[in-house]
Amino acid sequence: MLSGLVPGVARDLSVSVTAAASLTSAYAIGMVLGAPVMALWSARWSRRRALLVFLSVFVAVHVIGAVTTSFPVLFGTRVVGAVINAGFLAVAMSVVVAAKGPRATSVLVAAVTLSCVVGVPAGAVLAQWAGWRSAFWAVAVLCLPAFVFRFPAAPSGHMSVSHELRVLRLGSVRVALGLAVLVNAATFATFAYLAVLAGVVSPPLLLAAFGIGAFCGVTVAGRVGERVRWQAVAACAAGWAVLALVGDHPVALVAVTVVQGGLSFGVGSALVTAIVRAAADAPALGGAFATAALNVGAVAGPLLAGLAGHRSAPWTSAVLTTAALVTVVAARPGATRPRSPRTP
Repeated sequence: MLSGLVPGVARDLSVSVTAAASLTSAYAIGMVLGAPVMALWSARWSRRRALLVFLSVFVAVHVIGAVTTSFPVLFGTRVVGAVINAGFLAVAMSVVVAAKGPRATSVLVAAVTLSCVVGVPAGAVLAQWAGWRSAFWAVAVLCLPAFVFRFPAAPSGHMSVSHELRVLRLGSVRVALGLAVLVNAATFATFAYLAVLAGVVSPPLLLAAFGIGAFCGVTVAGRVGERVRWQAVAACAAGWAVLALVGDHPVALVAVTVVQGGLSFGVGSALVTAIVRAAADAPALGGAFATAALNVGAVAGPLLAGLAGHRSAPWTSAVLTTAALVTVVAARPGATRPRSPRTP
């Protein structure tokens, strides 16, 4: 959301545009670090308590962000909000995978997809209409209905950190985590610059095309399950290359964008389920590391695309996805499928 609010924040708080833009990086880094830390911190709480505490703090920091006149305070709210958001997603991910499996995971990933696709333009529209602070108020208000949801009350049970860390060192888990980083880095390397790559196509139209494809992809992934097929990864790699070649052809660009939204988020959704299933004996840290892996990719992808030149972002995505394909092929049979470790 912050990427659409940078000019207003810089002007209102009398800071440079670069400083205001650092709020986005602060949030991304907080997401990466926050998932395992918050998962460990809340491990002995009931799932209901953990989710409600995370939700309450998330609302509070957005209210503070909406009223503060201090840039350091605003920066602090972004870091805290990201850490809390990561904790919420880590717990939510472990809950839905344990309770409902791949199809429920696809719903959760679809919600994250919606926030990515809608958040930036919605925040920008609100900023133009009522100032950048209105976007913070909107986030706080949108969270309020969640307080009446029926969160699971079951306790998380006893947690052995050493055992869960041993589970995370399993080959199947490490391969799935690495694939999640590479695939999500490829996805966001291009998504971050999609509006720039639109050319004669309306940027909102291209973003909407990607979002439609993404929802289709996570829906299919929910039906297929957690198996990550090399053919899907290969198709995703080839699709990014095709996207790089059709930039001057509006109809083809929109069509390929829909397909790539489906392939990238479909594979990503399957990988989330694969990680948590493979780390079934690490219920606290499995979802946390899945969340962290996705956010490492979301941070690294745009950075790599920026270094290579944003116009070549789809080629960066193609290279990253090809690396994921090599990983899938090189891994021993079944490496990306869940395996239950022996109980110590």
